[in-house]
Amino acid sequence: MSLHPTLQPYADAWTHSVDAISEMVQPLPEAEWNRRTPCPGWSVRDVVSHVIGLDCELLGDPRPIHSLPRDLFHVANEHQRYMEMQVDVRRHHTAPEMTAELEYTVIRRNRQMRNENREPGATVRGPMGTEITLEHAYRTRAFDVWVHEQDLRTALGRPGNLDSPGAYVTRDFLLDALPKIVAKDADAPRSSAVVFDVHGPVEFLRTIRVDIQGRGTLETAPALGPVASLTLDWETYVRLACGRVTPEAVADRVKTEGDQELAEAILRNFAVTP
Repeated sequence: MSLHPTLQPYADAWTHSVDAISEMVQPLPEAEWNRRTPCPGWSVRDVVSHVIGLDCELLGDPRPIHSLPRDLFHVANEHQRYMEMQVDVRRHHTAPEMTAELEYTVIRRNRQMRNENREPGATVRGPMGTEITLEHAYRTRAFDVWVHEQDLRTALGRPGNLDSPGAYVTRDFLLDALPKIVAKDADAPRSSAVVFDVHGPVEFLRTIRVDIQGRGTLETAPALGPVASLTLDWETYVRLACGRVTPEAVADRVKTEGDQELAEAILRNFAVTP
C-alpha cells in the first residue's frame, strides 16, 4: 500500500526532518539536552519531547494525565498549555530514555504511514479535540518538525537543511498566512499591493493584493508600484514567521521600502505560530 500522492510529499518531508533530528540528538551527552533553543521556553529535550508527543497523538495514543506547574512563563494560553503537556511530562527523562522513545515513535509512525489507506480528506483528531483532515495533519506535521529541526540546529550549532523538502512545505504553509497578515492584521490600504522578496536557500517573490473590500490574495506576479515592499533572507523570514525573533532583533536583515508604518505593522504581526 502506498500513500495517496497528495500525502506523499508531506510524509517524505517529515521523514527527512525527523531522521535529521534523530541523527543530531543520538550522540548528545546529558548536559546538551538542557541547551536553550530559539523556541520560547524550550530546551533541546523539550523540543524532542514535543516532536514525540504530537506524533504519539497521531498514532492514537492517549494524552498523558499530568498537572502542569504554575510558573511556566512561556505558557500563556490554552493552546500553549495543551502543547506543554507532552513536554513537561518528559522533563526529567534521561538522554537514553529520550532517544529510545524517539526511535520507537519514528518506527511506529513510519509503519502507520506505510499502511495508510485513508483519503486526504478523511477526518482525524487534531489538537485540543478539534477535527482536521488527514492532509492537514500530514502537512502540519511536516511544517512543525522542520521548524523544530531548525530550532535544534541553532541550539547545537549544526546549521543545515534550509532547502530540504520540509523547507518547501514550510514556505507554502507560511505564505498561506500572508494575505490575512497584510490585509487584516496590518490593515493595508484597499486596492494596494505589498511585495515580499525572499532570497537565500529558498527564494521567492510574492505579492499580496488587497482588493476594494479589504481582502488579501497571494499572487506570484510582481506588482508595479507596491505600497510597501520587504526584502529579507529565507532564514530570517522563517525565524520571524515562527516567532523565534522579534523584528527589532533582525532589523539589519530586513530591508523595507515604501510605507514604513505599514511595513512595521506587517512585521509586528508576522508570527503565525501561537
